Amino acid sequence: MAEKYAVIGNPIVHSKSPLIHQEFAHQTGQDMEYGRILGNSDDFAGDVRRFFAEGGRGMNVTVPFKGQAWEMADERSPGAEGAGAVNTLIPLPDGRLSGHNTDGIGLVRDLTENNGFEFGGKRLLLLGAGGASRGVLRPLLDAGLSDLVIANRTASKALELAAAVGEDRVSGCGLDGLTGECFDLIINATSAGLEGGVPAVPSDCLAPGGWTYDMLYGDTPTPFQRWSREKEAARALDGLGMLVEQAAESFFLWRGVRPETAPVIALLRNPQTH
Repeated sequence: MAEKYAVIGNPIVHSKSPLIHQEFAHQTGQDMEYGRILGNSDDFAGDVRRFFAEGGRGMNVTVPFKGQAWEMADERSPGAEGAGAVNTLIPLPDGRLSGHNTDGIGLVRDLTENNGFEFGGKRLLLLGAGGASRGVLRPLLDAGLSDLVIANRTASKALELAAAVGEDRVSGCGLDGLTGECFDLIINATSAGLEGGVPAVPSDCLAPGGWTYDMLYGDTPTPFQRWSREKEAARALDGLGMLVEQAAESFFLWRGVRPETAPVIALLRNPQTH
């Protein structure tokens, strides 16, 4: 009998996770089902407990519940602990829940393994100081970059997040504090693109040959990708690869086998050709 997995969020109907994990399962010969759960904003914990009580073997968590999943987890991986958010839940034999965060691993893998970016000695600008930024900070720092600046519309939030990291190579500022700065990689972890906007960063803060990465993705280039191309970015990537890579890490945690991500990314990019 197929073991049950699911993603919980609100809204959830748009989630590509069921298709991704279905492809992973087919590719690796795993007998599993993966569905969507529309989470109840007033009873997230109840939804989670019911799923596992009915035999669920693993759950992904998406917006707006990653913080609540972190609070629910009885034990957390170092990555989840530092992120303050959980996107992967695993039931332990004694009924407790283990929480993990695979977002940062997914981002770094997409940049390095799928696209060939080399972090060594690079300067990185991380736009936004919310949960998306917090979730990827530690894996980015572990990748070997020289220094990282967190910039946010509200400077105090960027300063607070940078201080929480406690490393000299991490600093924070407001968007207006970026004048005269120059970066090899700019990652957009804000939701500005959902309203068609782009963070108000100086037009000359991308170094010649620099890359950009938008955690958002869509069927057409995101507003930040369009901005990046206007600024002659060497590469202007979106977050679809990160989505697939973080899912692959969850799949590995659950099933103990690592799927191939390239064919799944290709399927999502061009569904009509498959």
